[in-house]
Amino acid sequence: MTAPSPRPGILEIAPYVGGEAQAEGVRRLIRLASNEGALGPSPRAAAAYRALGDDLHRYPDGGSAALTLALARRLDVDPRQIVCGAGSDELLALLARSYAGPGDEVLYSAHGFLMYPIAARAVGATPVTAAETNLTADVDALLAALTPRTRILFLANPNNPTGSYLPAAELRRLHAGLPGHVLLVIDAAYAEFVTAADYSAGVELVQAADNVVMTRTFSKIYALAALRLGWCLAPPAVAGVLHRVRGPFNVGAAAQAAGLAALDDQAFVETARRHNQECGDWFGDRLRALGLRVFPSAGNFVLVDFSPWGEAEAIRLALRDRGILVRQMGVYRLPHCLRITIGRRDEMEEVVLALAEIRR
Repeated sequence: MTAPSPRPGILEIAPYVGGEAQAEGVRRLIRLASNEGALGPSPRAAAAYRALGDDLHRYPDGGSAALTLALARRLDVDPRQIVCGAGSDELLALLARSYAGPGDEVLYSAHGFLMYPIAARAVGATPVTAAETNLTADVDALLAALTPRTRILFLANPNNPTGSYLPAAELRRLHAGLPGHVLLVIDAAYAEFVTAADYSAGVELVQAADNVVMTRTFSKIYALAALRLGWCLAPPAVAGVLHRVRGPFNVGAAAQAAGLAALDDQAFVETARRHNQECGDWFGDRLRALGLRVFPSAGNFVLVDFSPWGEAEAIRLALRDRGILVRQMGVYRLPHCLRITIGRRDEMEEVVLALAEIRR
């Protein structure tokens, strides 16, 4: 007897493995492996979520109309350009499914987000990487890696896990070098954390071109990761394609309600942004004082080079034994590094104390 066989290429996918969330034998966990929001969600968002408890038998609004309109008003764009999804991961996958396939190539930078090659291989396309310079996407290297088979260029800006970003001028130069048939997908999951004056999430590029999409998420600064809520801004034609291939009720009612409330609480967002900047600066200074290299980061995490201390994996396991979970980087071809989310101040103080103890 024979069994069903998956389409060629599916078994070549290495499943995505997120940051650890459990550790046996510890009384208290400090979870700094998944870039979750340090302060948790806005109280308004949490209240909106709880208010849906008696309506779980109702289907959600299939078009996420209220949330779409609120996002469009905030950006001053046409609501028809907004598409909501079950996290930005779903939208990245739908873009790959819609614009790439067997024989095509999907391009991204060498240390880019792991979902890009997964999305490519899932549709039979070939993932292609371009070298980075100083752990930052290199515009010239990306353009040099283009071939007649390139269909999508995924760019995380800021990038996960390196924390680096391309300034707006470089983003424009990258787009200017792309053929019109190549879709530039700017994954701006960490955009709300960026305070640099030369940064742009890409809204103006989307508005000026037919081949640019910007994806965003409510999982990071809005701290709604459990609800899986993301969105994108796209040219009307691309948005129309995404609406054709997405599920009819792809965003749950609780996610829509919490997202709408979170979006309305920008004072809380500013508090989270300020905390990330201040606590991140403090934490980076303490790690450098311990003799570690901390790469500049525009997100809510830092990439730390532990090679002066030996094996990064040994450091990660030692931290886990103390109830502190951080992210291993071997899958990103950075085995000498660990990525550490910026959590609450007391949590980061415990990390510093633990590392000082491990160093001894």
